[in-house]
Amino acid sequence: MILNWQMAIAVLGGCAVGLGLFMVVREALPATPALGPALRRLHQPPGQAPAAGAGPDWLGGFARWLRPPHRQLALLDRTPEQYALSVLLSTLVGFATPAVASAVLFVGGVALPVAVPVLASLGLALGAGLLAHRAVLAKADAARDEFRQAVCTYLDLVALQLSAAHGPVQSLERAAAVCDGWVFDRIREALRLAQLQMHSPWDELQELADRIGIPELGDVGAIMRSSGSEGAQVHETLRSRADSLRDQIRTDNLARAEGVTSKLDIPGSLLVFVLLGFAVYPFLARL
Repeated sequence: MILNWQMAIAVLGGCAVGLGLFMVVREALPATPALGPALRRLHQPPGQAPAAGAGPDWLGGFARWLRPPHRQLALLDRTPEQYALSVLLSTLVGFATPAVASAVLFVGGVALPVAVPVLASLGLALGAGLLAHRAVLAKADAARDEFRQAVCTYLDLVALQLSAAHGPVQSLERAAAVCDGWVFDRIREALRLAQLQMHSPWDELQELADRIGIPELGDVGAIMRSSGSEGAQVHETLRSRADSLRDQIRTDNLARAEGVTSKLDIPGSLLVFVLLGFAVYPFLARL
């Protein structure tokens, strides 16, 4: 009976690993470009967010059941289906690892109780899924900090373009074309989309800011909206907003550094007690 259970667990583990490898290879192979979704993104009604990349029906249902963090995924330029696939693959790997390990030990002559690989598979599957979710959130936090710093530069560049007697739309486009990086690629893509759809570029920037959760980019759109519709001179407003944003980023970094420093106080105090124990032990041993 134990042999049958272990063989069943080994077979299930091998199937899970094979399924994971199949999904990885399937996602790694280049797919045929889909022109339909691209054309729909270019001809969307105003105020409607771009549609997410298409995926299998079962994967879309699994993504809806997971309740993925949509703003973080939009910031990372990933779809809910990609997020669901990464969580599913991590869960399968965590679930299959104890089964494969128990099968290897069984071949080596070590027989484990059935409950050990089963409980380990469930625990590792849950832990691997949570780690995949936390990895997405950590990447989104790092990307948000980088985006906010790039917005500071973009504010200064737009102010310089306005000071050079360029129009508001031209200033936004020329400022975005100066720098490289994924942040400015997203800004250029939004401005290009506004031009193709004949929208206001500041409305498109505001929509992008709402979709990815970066209100600082929305401030650029709000300031430039007054310049484009009312003809206001806003280059000083842009510079002051860039300075205030830098101060805010500096304050956030200091608060984060103080939080990390406070966490280091606990192991430091424990180290003091350990050293105190080493110092007191010889006197206690003589008693």
